[in-house]
Amino acid sequence: MTVRRIDVGPRMSQIVIHGNTVYLAGQTGEGEGVGAQTRDILKSVDELLAKAGTDKTKILQAIIWLSDMATFDEMNKEWEAWVPQGHTPARATGEAKLAAPKYKVEIIITAAI
Repeated sequence: MTVRRIDVGPRMSQIVIHGNTVYLAGQTGEGEGVGAQTRDILKSVDELLAKAGTDKTKILQAIIWLSDMATFDEMNKEWEAWVPQGHTPARATGEAKLAAPKYKVEIIITAAI
């Protein structure tokens, strides 16, 4: 089975496709606060999934990291407005120190084609 990489960089690829499974690199967003960053991330996820030939109705799993679990409800508000009902993926959310202090949320997506 082949491995296809899209938007390949020196450190990581934004998209890796193996068989009928799409793996996105962890996505961080711009903006003030978790809500704005989550919206920006979800826009990027839509764009990356389209490049891979799929969409958010095919998401299998989402892993969400927050820099502060106190912002869980704020992130969920954006997530629930975006995720298609009836197509919600398996999901986990945890707290972690992210790559830079400006990042409040990071989302990792695995989807089917």
